[in-house]
Amino acid sequence: MALPVLSSSAVKFRRVLAHFPQELSLAFAYGSGVFRQAGAAAEHSEKNMLDFVFAVDDSVTWHMMNLLKNKSHYSFLKFFGPKQITSVQSYGAGIYYNTLVPCNGMMIKYGVISTDTLIDDLFHWKTLYVAGRLQKPVKILTQNENSKLQAALVSNLKSAVTAAFLMLPESFSEEDLYMQIAGLSYSGDFRMIIGEDRSKVQNIVKLNIPHFQKLYSNILQDCPQVVYKHHLGRLEASIDKSPEGQFTQLMALPKTLQQKITSLVNPPGKNRDVEEILLQVAHDPDCGFVVHQGISGIVRSSSIVQSAKTILTAGAKKSVIYSMKKLYKMTKGWLKKTS
Repeated sequence: MALPVLSSSAVKFRRVLAHFPQELSLAFAYGSGVFRQAGAAAEHSEKNMLDFVFAVDDSVTWHMMNLLKNKSHYSFLKFFGPKQITSVQSYGAGIYYNTLVPCNGMMIKYGVISTDTLIDDLFHWKTLYVAGRLQKPVKILTQNENSKLQAALVSNLKSAVTAAFLMLPESFSEEDLYMQIAGLSYSGDFRMIIGEDRSKVQNIVKLNIPHFQKLYSNILQDCPQVVYKHHLGRLEASIDKSPEGQFTQLMALPKTLQQKITSLVNPPGKNRDVEEILLQVAHDPDCGFVVHQGISGIVRSSSIVQSAKTILTAGAKKSVIYSMKKLYKMTKGWLKKTS
């Protein structure tokens, strides 16, 4: 199942893509510049920086072609060539961002990730960096016929639902589910303490429930624990919170998350297999909290390294400007809540 491709009416996104090498296995736009968020005026949303991610099969070749077309987008790393840029890309979440790039009268930021790295993150949640973005509504601009990538995109959504079920109570609303899913990739992200609006998750979900429904309706309709009344826009869930039910869900989680949970629970020196440890967690009344801690551990390490990379990939000046904009948005959100 391919994710829905952007309608042809959104010409501005196509025009942005035309500025870049076309060898893309997947390209999508995301963020507040694409989907309006609660607490933001409509005219402000249109002025927001547009965020893109480009997945490419061969990062060295793509950066080489992009340097010929768009050398000014890169920091001082452009002088070291495409191999060095790709080497920097491989650290952290495996994505290389060029930020504060003027394009067609707009300001954009775009990340480049190898298709293999993206597939690994989608299937296994190795960093949950790009996989986390794809758990929320995005606008798919182009997607090739890579069947493994398409399967990974669907697997990521199914994993997000499973993880959310483990952290939610037995009964919950549809909005509760989407809030839990939208918050997965922010768990443990230090930028939620310094640099992001604390209400970000709520702001993402509040105005975009129809987009979340479009993304998850097929998965929820196939889920035996959920009665999904799409025509009424209502979800009725009753999750099996028995140890057996939770064990089944834990065994369906991505590999990296299972490993993180194992390292949290397994005492040093004890050599037990993953299945045995997950069975213990399934019987734990705090099972959902343990899953949350595991996700936080994945996100924390990748977000720190990725943010540190910004100094290299954006350069000192752009890094300061970008950080100040984030800080301003966080402060504005905080003042709005306290007023």
